[in-house]
Amino acid sequence: SYDSLTSVFPSSRYITQQISACQFNLQDFDSAENSFEQMREMEPYCIDGLDVYSNILYVRGNAAKLSYLAHFATTIDKYRPETCFIVGNYYSLKEQHLKAVLYFQRAIKLNRNYLSAWTLMGHEYVELKKPEAALYAYRKAVDSNPRDYRALYGLGQLYEVLKLTQYSIYYYHKASLLRPYDARMWCALACCFETLEKYNEAIKCYERAVANQDREGLAIKKLATLYAYIEDHTKSAYYYKMSLDRLDSSQGNVNDIIDALVALGDYCHSVGKTEEAVGYYERLLQYKGRGKEHAKERLLRIFKAQQQ
Repeated sequence: SYDSLTSVFPSSRYITQQISACQFNLQDFDSAENSFEQMREMEPYCIDGLDVYSNILYVRGNAAKLSYLAHFATTIDKYRPETCFIVGNYYSLKEQHLKAVLYFQRAIKLNRNYLSAWTLMGHEYVELKKPEAALYAYRKAVDSNPRDYRALYGLGQLYEVLKLTQYSIYYYHKASLLRPYDARMWCALACCFETLEKYNEAIKCYERAVANQDREGLAIKKLATLYAYIEDHTKSAYYYKMSLDRLDSSQGNVNDIIDALVALGDYCHSVGKTEEAVGYYERLLQYKGRGKEHAKERLLRIFKAQQQ
């Protein structure tokens, strides 16, 4: 492994670059950014690998650092494909999609097999609502490397926008086979199955997403509502509780908290767990709107039942 090689070659820029790229692919963005900073200190004027570093800064929304990196790369060698790629990423982050496309095209002219540039150009064409051009760009990326999950995922998204759900499922499935530990792939596939009303398949995909640490919490929320829809209220309550714990720890969306409290209160009330139900309903009284009125009505009903 590259980690073991660092003890032998502690000042190797190449090894540090490979470790950074691995961390980026594993979505460990903090570690990846730190590793790239170390890499730059080793050889400050080397551009190799800085295109991947620009991806990290883009994902983190760090416009200031990305702007500096684009200016720095342009100063060193503005005719390198990596430089054009970095500038394209900067304009994409600033939502100047036409300029982003221009720089990704320049990168491709300098290197026709620049896989990442084809993929990101496809993303930009989607933003510009040019599906034919996006389809061409993604297909060129897949032709260059059939195992590029980003291009396959992009094709899935594009066909989803075009409401060609079966095609979308095909490409999301291929992407999920390449990235079985990536929750985003499973969530995307599940959404397509939901569209086709194949709820059991959607549930299986969302469960895979939860098992692979769905960071956004979408899969947990979807599982709670889907199990409620198919009237498996025990499992629905299990995922609503999981969702509520996550929302409480991260100060999540108030409406999602209200939905979870209502569902959990109603479930506990229906199975005779009155004390737990009262606890959830009393929490709902802190919020305004439908949740508060629902809690008042249910608490009144519980109080009357206890008086009889």
